[in-house]
Amino acid sequence: MLTRLAWLALEATDLEPVRKFYAERLGLTVRAQRADELVFAAGEADLVCRRPDAFPRGGLHTHYAFSIPAGEYDDWWARLATTYDLEEAQFGSARSLYLYDPEENCVELGQRDVAGPGIDGIFEVVLEVESLERAREFYEDLGFETVDTGDDRKRVRLHGPMALELWEPHLGIADARGGVHVDLGFETAAPEAALDAVADRVRSVERASDDAVVVRDPDGHFLTFTSA
Repeated sequence: MLTRLAWLALEATDLEPVRKFYAERLGLTVRAQRADELVFAAGEADLVCRRPDAFPRGGLHTHYAFSIPAGEYDDWWARLATTYDLEEAQFGSARSLYLYDPEENCVELGQRDVAGPGIDGIFEVVLEVESLERAREFYEDLGFETVDTGDDRKRVRLHGPMALELWEPHLGIADARGGVHVDLGFETAAPEAALDAVADRVRSVERASDDAVVVRDPDGHFLTFTSA
């Protein structure tokens, strides 16, 4: 139903340190710059950093993951370790490094099968939720598939346009937390069909038209279903 992650939006009180971190440290291209917002190209998805001047706000303390080519991992580690206190985790044969941006979002750079060079996509986003079962059913009805339930019973992992982790409040690797009031955009062939699948459980419908539907999920995260 949802075919592609179009954007992830984060909250930033000061855009200049965020620009330096993402553009200069991580090499992302600035696609658009406004007084209250920066938009970076991260492969096929956009990373949006937005001042909290209006709704939807971007996410706070959001943990998410960038894709990098597997062969670049050691170079990324060597370059970032001179400035940041990095942590590492291994998932099968793939390694990931973790660091924090200036707004205290936990940023993961993980080895993936991508072309690069550099960051080439967002492959995971973590949302904080009140009830795992309620949130899991909501996102399954949008086409996500549950692939793992954590041993601690505080998280669920789903696959869809990207990996979506739903966390009840707890600290993960590198003391990461699930994001609150995160703003996600998804492409879909039928925005109204996506709304119909969850209309009885959304907190609100913010906007609905033929080409885009904006809702708040049961935990207050903003979701946009867009055909563009």
